[in-house]
Amino acid sequence: MLTSIDKKKIITDFQMSSNDTGSSAVQVAVLTAEINDLQGHCKLNHKDYSSRRGLLQKVSYRKAHLKYLQKTNKELYQDLLKRLNLRK
Repeated sequence: MLTSIDKKKIITDFQMSSNDTGSSAVQVAVLTAEINDLQGHCKLNHKDYSSRRGLLQKVSYRKAHLKYLQKTNKELYQDLLKRLNLRK
């Protein structure tokens, strides 16, 4: 589980301004951290279907945010992919 301290660190790393906590870049970064955490949990507990469903929901939310960023701000999209190491 992502602690509030970890989440604040991710937000400060990816925010555009001092008040930015909800931009698409921040949300993608937080979702990526949560996805990575849930992947480890699902590998250990392969019969935990509710966590698997939550993982799939987070993946689809991240996909939607990335699609939005790709349409609106291609430079930020490419930078985010490199920083989060999402696509090769």
